Amino acid sequence: MTRAMSDAGARDAVGALVDGARGGSPEALAALYRAHGVALYRLAYRLTGTREDAEDVLHDVFVGLPEALDRYEERGNLSGWLKRVTARVALGWVRTRKRRSEVPLELAGPESEPHTQAEGMALRVAVSQLPQRLRDVIVLKEIEGYSHREVADLLGISVVASRVRAHRGLARLRHLLEDGR
Repeated sequence: MTRAMSDAGARDAVGALVDGARGGSPEALAALYRAHGVALYRLAYRLTGTREDAEDVLHDVFVGLPEALDRYEERGNLSGWLKRVTARVALGWVRTRKRRSEVPLELAGPESEPHTQAEGMALRVAVSQLPQRLRDVIVLKEIEGYSHREVADLLGISVVASRVRAHRGLARLRHLLEDGR
């Protein structure tokens, strides 16, 4: 079987899942959750800072998924689209929490790919100490790998503002991490 045939088969399988989820199929939604849930949870956690909020974000994403998929254009990457939806929902949670003046209490989260556990914890603590506007850009750009254009679109800021916030956030992270040594 050629690579083109296997790619077409994968697209057909994803298309069938999307069609099923659009129709509210519990099996299709469960399959999408199994395939993407961990990555979406990790993104939600990084943006919200608490496990409870990340779980709520993930719940909201999957409850609203059948309706949201009506706006999904199948020419892009489903995983990337789901991450953008999750980021928007998570940022909405953060804004709501900020309006209610809530502060996340937990600093440790699910383990990602740090070199050592201590370095990973130090980085998570440092990221959590950034102001929200810098943290959002750092998480989306440096951790999740979005382009400045995508970050700007998600946050409703200009590309230049995304670049400036990323630069300031990285400088502050360096300072926080160096002070912690």
